[in-house]
Amino acid sequence: MFIEYRSPLGFTIKVPEGWARRETKSGVTFSDKYNTVRTTIEEHVEPLTIAVVKNELTAQLEMSGKAVRISGVTLTSVPSGPAIVISYASNSDANPVTNKAIRLENERYFFWKGGKLTTLTLSAPYGADDADQWLLMAKSFRWL
Repeated sequence: MFIEYRSPLGFTIKVPEGWARRETKSGVTFSDKYNTVRTTIEEHVEPLTIAVVKNELTAQLEMSGKAVRISGVTLTSVPSGPAIVISYASNSDANPVTNKAIRLENERYFFWKGGKLTTLTLSAPYGADDADQWLLMAKSFRWL
């Protein structure tokens, strides 16, 4: 089941009910074990282009130190407008108890409107088959 989260930062999104929520001044993260939904918002004068994402943002992501492997960069359309999506695999943070990391599948959406850029990152254990739920969340994103 999903519930609507209304952010004081000017957007709404449907998220899984019952997941832990942690808010910061620039976004919010919902998590349940290794599953996460993270949104951040920042000032950004112009919309991103697919070329900038492919040439700059993917390189920054790959340098994160988490064994990132990019599988695609696409332009898509969702109800809130166009979005650029990076699909990639990465390692999780180490578990504080076991000190082990697992392999994750991730999709990172970039939404832009009126000088603001929201990044939505969806992560789950590799092979979890969360594509339908991720698409539901991405399509539910709305600017207020």
